[in-house]
Amino acid sequence: MAVTPERLTELLAARIADEPGIVRVAIDGPPCSPAHELAGSLAEPLRVLGRPTHLVRAETFWHDASLRLEYGREDVDSYLTWLDAGSLRREVLDAAVHTGSILPSLRDPAANRSTHEAARPVTPDAVVIVSGPLLLGLGLPFELTVHLAVSPAARVRRTDSADAWTLPAYDRYDAEVAPSELADVVVRWDDPVRPAVRMNR
Repeated sequence: MAVTPERLTELLAARIADEPGIVRVAIDGPPCSPAHELAGSLAEPLRVLGRPTHLVRAETFWHDASLRLEYGREDVDSYLTWLDAGSLRREVLDAAVHTGSILPSLRDPAANRSTHEAARPVTPDAVVIVSGPLLLGLGLPFELTVHLAVSPAARVRRTDSADAWTLPAYDRYDAEVAPSELADVVVRWDDPVRPAVRMNR
């Protein structure tokens, strides 16, 4: 079903708001997709629907650069494991449910330093949205997963030449994880004006 970006936001907000209790949401998509922008667009409509929302960017839970870049700055195998999934789970996803608070970020990915952010309280009706690439297939506990699917050809067109070395990682992600089959909601984003939505569950 083709929709406008505005209608997509409405559909996703309504779907999320229907989930009871704390709702942990993944907005998964390659860097050339608007994963962070889509996550941000959901905050206000969810607030209107009575669901306070916390936004977490996955790259603020990357491993320390000494681990990420151990085999070089452009190693595809390492890139696939840049996310510190254990810390993201412990400090955000599990913490939201078990401690009533989350750490909104762990490390500044550019400066490679701790952000020193304080934990934020999470109410029993809150939504926690984690946005970024390569989030699926890791066993992370999300109530709802959204995958922004961009075709290989579109990824090539929209990726800066300096980041072209990452493209094989997304080919492997498609082949090995199959995020378009795994996600609850798939949004095909080859046409940014009229993205197409498919509800898998």
